[in-house]
Formats: sequence, structure tokens, C-alpha cells
Amino acid sequence: MDTLKFLKEQPLFADLAPETIAGVLKDSHVESYKRGDMIIAQGEPGWFLGVMLEGGAEAAITDQLGERRRLGAVSPGGVIGEMSLMTGEPTSADVIALTDCRMLLVPQDIFTRCLVANPQAIRFLSRMIAERFAERENVRVEAARKGAAAEDPYGLSLRTREAMNLLVINCGSSSIKYSFYDTADERGYAEGQIERIGQENASHAYRGPKGAVRAELGKTDHTGAMKALVAAITHPGQGVLRDIKELSAIGHRVVHGGDRYSSAVVVDGEVIRAIEEAAAFAPLHNPVNLLGIKAAQEAFPGVPNVAVFDTAFHARMPPSAFLYALPYEYYERDRIRRYGFHGTSHKYVSLAAATFLGKRVGELKIISCHLGNGASIAAIEHGRSVDTSMGMTPVEGLIMGTRSGDVDAGVLVHLARKEALTPDKLDELVNKRSGLLGLSGVSSDMREVQKAAGEGNRRALLALRAFSFRVRKYIGAGLAATGGLDALIFTGGIGEGSAEVRALATQGLAGLGIAIDEEKNRGARLDRARVAEITGQGSKARVLVVHTDESRMIARETIRALGRDQVADLIHNNATPIPIEVSARHAHLCREHVEALFGPGYSLTARNELSQPGQFACEETVTLVGPRDRVEKVRILGPERKESQVEISMTEEYALGIHAPIRISGDLEGTPGLTLEGPKGTLALEKGVILAQRHIHMSPGEALSFGLRDRDVVQVKVQGGRELVFGDIAVRVHPDFRLALHLDTDEANAAEIRTGQSGTLASLQHRRH
Repeated sequence: MDTLKFLKEQPLFADLAPETIAGVLKDSHVESYKRGDMIIAQGEPGWFLGVMLEGGAEAAITDQLGERRRLGAVSPGGVIGEMSLMTGEPTSADVIALTDCRMLLVPQDIFTRCLVANPQAIRFLSRMIAERFAERENVRVEAARKGAAAEDPYGLSLRTREAMNLLVINCGSSSIKYSFYDTADERGYAEGQIERIGQENASHAYRGPKGAVRAELGKTDHTGAMKALVAAITHPGQGVLRDIKELSAIGHRVVHGGDRYSSAVVVDGEVIRAIEEAAAFAPLHNPVNLLGIKAAQEAFPGVPNVAVFDTAFHARMPPSAFLYALPYEYYERDRIRRYGFHGTSHKYVSLAAATFLGKRVGELKIISCHLGNGASIAAIEHGRSVDTSMGMTPVEGLIMGTRSGDVDAGVLVHLARKEALTPDKLDELVNKRSGLLGLSGVSSDMREVQKAAGEGNRRALLALRAFSFRVRKYIGAGLAATGGLDALIFTGGIGEGSAEVRALATQGLAGLGIAIDEEKNRGARLDRARVAEITGQGSKARVLVVHTDESRMIARETIRALGRDQVADLIHNNATPIPIEVSARHAHLCREHVEALFGPGYSLTARNELSQPGQFACEETVTLVGPRDRVEKVRILGPERKESQVEISMTEEYALGIHAPIRISGDLEGTPGLTLEGPKGTLALEKGVILAQRHIHMSPGEALSFGLRDRDVVQVKVQGGRELVFGDIAVRVHPDFRLALHLDTDEANAAEIRTGQSGTLASLQHRRH
């Protein structure tokens, strides 16, 4: 068949120029399927838009009773995969060939670059998505169950629809560690390490699928080391590439991204300047990380470089968790705050644990213990870090190999005065002479400390117990931060390798719902498995030992950053104004609570319609009663909901005397309650009080025009009495929505904004897992 002509006749492609369609065909591929073949399975990540060329297929799900339910047919010209590309959720149905058929598979990047930029294509997809949103509501439970149980819901295996060759570089002051991934074939993995850069005896060890090589390099700098790396991976005998042009992208570990980056980013001039600025907080790491980026840019011209920050995973902690109780101007002026580290590891193991448990990471409350020569703990809720043990630098928190961890600042002032210690000497004291080494007097290596403790060395035993006590203490702090616990993770060299530390760190925590099985703990091995479970009888939380793989995670984040970079182009070229609406405090009530407050059989009275179709403000109001005070005349919004919810601002939160988390509407698990008073009764709301996260309502067509998905997080520039850029704005997509940015009264007052003003989309800040 004449594929180009066929596509030109389809609504999705009708308005595209022939040369554009030809470009789509060139960058996509046609797959043939036999009758009964699975084209895509329910729960798989959506990587492509499928266009049926010949033959037919059907979409079906397996419901909770194990019964097959047919959703519809896919005939020539029909498309599949648009909902996953739109929402970022796993595929909600199986698509199975009914006859021998051929399907055009359009990769996600081509979909974003070529189709989403076309108004006719957007209109066609919008209508289709609107129809399928209704279908999705019916299968949401089944899709969530199946999606959570999918083999690789978070892309940790690095499978991509189009083969990619990825290089991951961790550049230090005297070494370069690197890994190579072929997303089409895991057997193509290679790794290497160049050591003693800058010295007379630099060496290079490389291991790939065709064998291992070790070479002496003599004296070389980072540029020379990068040339040795290039020679190794392109070597005709042992290499993995024929030419450097086959490389798709390079991911770099960068220690500090400041408070600017909450995800990996494609490197450009602005990113380089930001890394340089953040070097003030990581003077030993950021400059050499940047040196590696520049050496890679020179060695691999034209290949995209991506910066993956250790701090990014923690960048969205709430101010109550990241602020130090110092004069506020130190934060405002100098950005003195807690940043946290090991974020790449904490994020990786949380996703690996969620995969193992067959649940979505956003549903879990997790405490991750990364225990190695450097050690930290992260409290993770809704898939994001809400607290961590490290601070502005990696010194804060747990006892480490040579770092002190938490020390009373007064101790350092005292020592500085008593021993005339300079800032450099204090730095050396807390970073290089303390920790396990300082306490034990034996070694910074936990294995050596444990050996000495077993031989009766009192100081080594003391160091082991102090280390484990500090871990146990921070586990408790993490549980307080999350308000519950579903999974406790041990990772890192000590966390994975020391059953003794795991046992000591969890001893006495049964009262908090944490217990381990001693036999499973002693026998835990991660030689082949990614996860080992050591949960004990009666434990409410699952306890897991998870192998961390930061290099793999950097490769995964590199893939995702390249996709976000394409969205950035769409945002940059779309200056559509976004209307702003200021939301005052309000309540949503369920039927039971309407009757409790206003009387049996009572119906809410609509006062005026709101901007979102079907939503209205009611004549009725209620009074909120908290431990501290009351807030009267709180408007009820209709229609009734399945679950009651109260949305307030920080000002009202303080007045009421409660701590309400920032949440998306409807996400109420773990939120506080209060008392509601109405004309006919009073009720104690057990949960449901939130500070509404800033959010933008969008229709599918509007979201497509920006290249955005449901639950993306963006930044919006607003011109008010003073120009501000609002971040952490959640995107909510539904066919019934109309474009509008919702801010609460505190946020609007801060920027001198009133309902009716508008803003413009500035950037994609974060894309969920």
C-alpha cells in the first residue's frame, strides 16, 4: 500500500504537509502482527502512538474477577497509545490482533515534535481522548492494579522503543568512572574506570561484552582520560560502538544542583552557569563534575549531555523540613538551607521497592537508608522526599566513614576557640577525621570496625553501636515525617552487606511496626536479585534490602530528560495566556456530611457557576473549628463528592492550629481533620484538610498543545504588582476542564494578583515517575 497516501487521508495526518508525514514515516517503523499477537499489554509503559494500517485489533481488559471485557475495535486509521502518552500512566488495556495486521509505531518524541504541534492533529486527538477518558474511569481500578504489578513500570530496565546507546560518567578530581548501556540489548553493557588522573601512573581498566582490558596511561589530564575512554568503547576488538556518532546521549553525575533543579536537565549554557554557582556548596565536587561535562562535549561533539543531580530528589522538600533556624536573611541571600544528597540512590531504590511490592510508588510511605562510607536516610511520601538526614553539605545526619554526622554547633565553636582551629581545620575535622574512624581509632571501613569489635576492641564496638543507634533514631524521625510506614529499605555497601547493622538498627522498633526475621536477615543475598525481603512476623512495614544502581538510574534519568527537552521547545513556542483564578477557603461535602450539617434529605443550593463546567458555589457555609480558633463562613462548593474535603490557606492553617499538608484535591490519606459546624449539627471530620497544591486545569487539547501530561509539574510566570515565577504547579487534564491556574489567597496576595489576570507557561519542572 501507499502508506504516505493512506496517512494523508486520515484525520490525524490530514493537515500535515507530505514532507512532514514522510519525516514521521522515516523516524517511525511499521510492525507486522499475526492474528492473536499481543500488540501491547495492559500495564506496559506507553512508548508510542500506534496507527493501524491494515487489518484489525481489539482492546480488552481483565477485570478483578479474571473476566475479559472488550472495550472496542481498532480498524485501519484507528490509533492506540494516546492515553498513555497523555497521562504518563501504564497502558490501561491489552490490544490484541484480530487478524494479521500492520501498525505504524510512532515514537513518543516524534509524536511530540511533529503531531502535537499541528492544530488539526490536536483537535482529532482531543476528541478521541475525551471519549476514552470515560472508558478509563471504568477501568481505572483494574489498570492501576495491573500497572502496579507490571514487570518494569518505572523503566529501570532501560528498555526503549527505539534503541539508544547511553554513556554514564561520574567524574572525580582524580578519576573517571563510566558505564555504557545499549537499551536494545542488556548484554551490550560495558564499564570502566580511569584512576590517578594528573599523576605519573594513571591507569585505565575496561570491561565489556567482548572482554576486559587494562592499560597504563602515564601522566594524563581529564581531556586525555576522556580520549582513552573514547578509544576503549570504539575499539574494533573490545569496544561497543563502531563510531562515536552512534552514541545517543551522555548522563553525568553532578553532586549539587542547588534549589533550582528537581530533575535531570539537558546541559546548555544556563545549566553550566548554575552548576558553577552551586559549586559554593560543593567545592570539591561540582568543579570536577563540570570538568567531565566539558571534556565529554569536546570528545563527543553533537551528542546531548544531561546533568543528573544528587540533590534533585530532595529539592521539593517543604520549607519546614529544609530551613535552618538561623536568621532568615541567610536563606534569602545566601540560600543556606538543607539540600540532601544520595538522591539518585534513594529514588532508584524506592522505585525498585515499589516494583517488588507490586504497588505504585505514589501510594507508599517509604524510609530509605543508604548506608555506606557516606550515609543518609530519606523519608519518602507520594514518591517524593519529604525529609532527609543530610543538610547543606553531606556532613549532617548519620555517622559515616570519616564524617561526624550531627554535632552540636557549639562544640565546633568551643574547639575553634580552645584549639585555635581555622575553618579549613574544622572542615578537615568533621569531614576526614571523625565518623567511624574517629570513634573506633581503627578504620573508616565498617567491615574492619566489625572485625575489631568481634575481637574485643571496646572503641570499635562503641563505634558500631553509635552508628546503628543513629540510624535507628533517624528511622523514627522519618516515620514521624511520613506519618506511617509501608516499606523500610536498606541499601548501600553497609545497608546491603551488613546483617549485623540491619539487626541493630531495627532492634526495639516493633512498637513502631518494624520487625525483621533474623534468619532471612542473615541469609539476605543480592548476587542476582535486586531485592531481598527480611520482614519479620508481626511487622506492619515490609523490610527490604535493595541493591542500589546509581549508574543505571542516571541512564534512566537521561532518557527522561531528553523527552522533557522536547516539551521545553513546545512550551517556549506557545505563549497562550493562562487565566488566573484566586481560590478562597472552601469545603466539598459528601452526602452523609451534608445531612449531618444541614439536616436529613437536605440538598445544596447553587448560588453561582464556577469556571470549571459542572462546578458551582453554594449558598450554604460552614464553620471550621480547630484546636486554636474558628474560621467562619466557609463556602461549600458543589456538586457533592464521595469524600468530604476542606481546602484552606496557610494563614487559616495557623489560625486553626493544625498542620495541613500541600496536596492535590482528592489526595486525602494521612491528612488532618477538624470539626465542622452547620445549622443543624456538628461533625468531627477525621481527615480531609489540605493546602491545595497550585494547579492548572487543562483540556486534553490544551495539554497537547503544550506537550504536557496529566500530573506534570510546571512553572508559570505571572505579571502582577511584581513579576513572579510560581513553581510546583500540578497539571490536571480532563475533557471537562477549561484552562485556568488556581492560586490560593495567600499566594495571590504575595504577588498582588487578582482573578482575571493571566500568566504564561515558563517550563516543565517535573514529570512523575
